[in-house]
Amino acid sequence: MPAYVALLRGINVGGRNLIGMPALAECFRDAGYRGVRTYIQSGNVLFTADAGAADAVRGAGLEDAVERMLTERFEIPILVIIRSRDEFAAIIAAAPANHGSAELRSDAYFLKAPLDADATFADLPELREGVDSVALGPGVIYFSRVAALAGKTRITRLMRMPMFTQMTVRNWRTTTKLLALLDENEPAHP
Repeated sequence: MPAYVALLRGINVGGRNLIGMPALAECFRDAGYRGVRTYIQSGNVLFTADAGAADAVRGAGLEDAVERMLTERFEIPILVIIRSRDEFAAIIAAAPANHGSAELRSDAYFLKAPLDADATFADLPELREGVDSVALGPGVIYFSRVAALAGKTRITRLMRMPMFTQMTVRNWRTTTKLLALLDENEPAHP
């Protein structure tokens, strides 16, 4: 059974949309997903699903089903972005060489289809030269800022744009840890 990660947007942030991780995992288990586990409070759910789920992910059917499930259970709308283990590995492999280095604060901005990296990049606000750097990946934008100058970043302008509501952000340490956890759920990889 393929392994997936569901990235939930906007839960347990600033005292809003509070959902306990045990309740979140139980919701997934009750819906028939297996190997369910959560990672930190920001809404990362790892699970396995039958092979038909792979087709559903490509058609966004699995994301829609999980969003409906969460809305029914928790009575709040939650944006969900789902990536398979292989998609997640490709995202990490495509990152710039220095992404996640000690000199940078690095994040991955996961995009919900139909939002894509090229269109999003074209609409990004002007970033600060010498502080901010952006690169495109498969369904993701890699964003870094120089750690010593992080207070001068302009990425906060993106967070005020309407397209930001179709993204969820994970820091690079969390992103790479999620792949390691996905690998635990799916033992053999080419």
